[in-house]
Amino acid sequence: MSGQLFLRHCFSLLISLCLTVTSAQSAPHPLDPLDVPEMETAMQVLRSARKLQPGFMIAQLALKEPDKQAILSGRTPPREALAVVYDRNANATYEAVIALATARLTSYQQIPGAQPAISGEDSYLADQAVRANAQWVAAMKKRGIANPTDDVAVDFWSIGHFGLPEDNGARLVKGICYLRGRTANYYARPIDGVVVIVDVNARKVTRIIDTGIVPIPKETFEYQGGVVKPAREAPKPLRITQPSGPSFQIVDGEVRWQKWRFRFAMHPREGLILYMVRYLDDGRERSILYRGSLSEMAVPYGDPGAGWFFRNSFDAGELGLGHVASTLRAGYDCPTNATLFDSVMADERGIGSNMRHVTALYEVDAGISWKHYSDTKRARNLVLGYVSTVGNYDYAFDWIFHQDGTLEMKAGLTGVMSVKAVDPAAPNHSDHGHMVANALSAVHHQHFFNFRLDLDVDGAEGNQAVEMNTVAAPAGKGNPYGGAFDMTETVLRTESEAMRPMDFSTSRRWKIVNPKVKNSLGEPVGYALLPGENAPSFAAPGSSIRRRAGFLNFPFWVTPFKANELYSGGDYPNQNKGGEGLAKWAAANRPVDGKDLVVLVHHGHHAQPSARGLARHAGPRSRIQIGARRVLHQQPGARLTVAQHR
Repeated sequence: MSGQLFLRHCFSLLISLCLTVTSAQSAPHPLDPLDVPEMETAMQVLRSARKLQPGFMIAQLALKEPDKQAILSGRTPPREALAVVYDRNANATYEAVIALATARLTSYQQIPGAQPAISGEDSYLADQAVRANAQWVAAMKKRGIANPTDDVAVDFWSIGHFGLPEDNGARLVKGICYLRGRTANYYARPIDGVVVIVDVNARKVTRIIDTGIVPIPKETFEYQGGVVKPAREAPKPLRITQPSGPSFQIVDGEVRWQKWRFRFAMHPREGLILYMVRYLDDGRERSILYRGSLSEMAVPYGDPGAGWFFRNSFDAGELGLGHVASTLRAGYDCPTNATLFDSVMADERGIGSNMRHVTALYEVDAGISWKHYSDTKRARNLVLGYVSTVGNYDYAFDWIFHQDGTLEMKAGLTGVMSVKAVDPAAPNHSDHGHMVANALSAVHHQHFFNFRLDLDVDGAEGNQAVEMNTVAAPAGKGNPYGGAFDMTETVLRTESEAMRPMDFSTSRRWKIVNPKVKNSLGEPVGYALLPGENAPSFAAPGSSIRRRAGFLNFPFWVTPFKANELYSGGDYPNQNKGGEGLAKWAAANRPVDGKDLVVLVHHGHHAQPSARGLARHAGPRSRIQIGARRVLHQQPGARLTVAQHR
């Protein structure tokens, strides 16, 4: 969750049978991400228009997505780029739209009060300012660190907005210190009691908060191979082979597999985006999802201490999940049968470069799909995934396509715990954390993944959101033995009605239906949302994080489609005081019955760490499923054609 992005991890090389797929199409699809020549065109237009002042930073350069109706009608709109330009000298943020075919600047407007995401350049400038500050050097030496410049690592975090004196509009970050020495896992050696506030544009430390010396833990808890002694004997080799190659095809950028059709792209902020997801049903393509992506993340920590209260990271909007996507290695980060894809991202100067092997596409055995007596059908899934390394955490995001028409999103959490140094004699459990090693406490925290699903069930218009609840039937004549229970359905007609909490006592779930299209039994076709693990926010309703992440108020929302309503935490969450994004849109209480609907749903993970995962934190797998709600004459699994297994 830190903003220190300029450090690079070095990986050992692995020789494997990986495919790097590049597009051979002559013209890009309207939804394809920008390539390097298009980025060069956009930057040349900005230079020619004299919009790049000394000290400029390109916070984002990506495709400006074309009109949805134009795409659905089969038209090919002219491609445009959207650039977020930050002027450090003026502390001002601008959005520029560039027509790529004509090399023309069509729009350039300032966004008042906006601070774009923290970049690697921000972290570098802040790091230089900290190391040059005599007060910081003295604070480190006071703690027995003779050579702070070489031996201390500083991670930079967004500061949020708490109404404090430093919340004055300057571009600020807060630095947290660790004793690096010669260890790879410096997160296990926090230098607690020191927080550094840096004005990035001024290149200076504005304040150092020193709450007193806390002994620095001595054990390093290394995690790198060759340093750590294996915990167990390695299992025997498991080989995954597909002698005839993968079952999917990629045709002009469209993935085709087992009746599924979809496109995908990597975005600097959202990470992996799905586009135009359809399912081939009895020879007819049926639309399901026009666009699906992670809209925002919120990771609040529950410790009120000076070094922790501000740690409420918006990992997508404040850092950018695509910018920190990791290089994937077959056999380690994904199976050996994976096809790997490169992506192009622009740096702070708008220079596009290739990020190698950041997305993986592969098939996996999915167990038994259907069985009755000796008749068994085995299932297979198609997985499209990537990994983002955000400070101490690594997030693995997988879109999983099932043969029965189910689409699943799985978010995996791993990496290294974020810990604080404490008195070795402290109790194993405190109100705000758990001891995970001698003198180290891992602070309780939560992860909220908010997904935006532009569902188009058999068409973009005329969809309805329906809530399903199951309750015990009243005892009496209609339920003489007390074992009956009923499922009720309620149509959600406005945005306020569609702000819904979880209710496990009624097995609450939701579905998006199209009343104009009926299945073989005359019922509306639809897709159901099957939420997995979830947790409420434990932050107080009026707290900073609840103001800034209004989407935490409910795990399920429905809004009418609007092209510029993409980010549930607001377009510019960095240092924003709150009130933007999903909660603001939905406050209009627009009708959603029979509209082109967008579902925003989050799953929350409540992290209560334990000692088993300090250096190699193997977190949970949170998931959301959307599955077809239609009655079939046969079970989907019974109709599968089974591949040969040898």
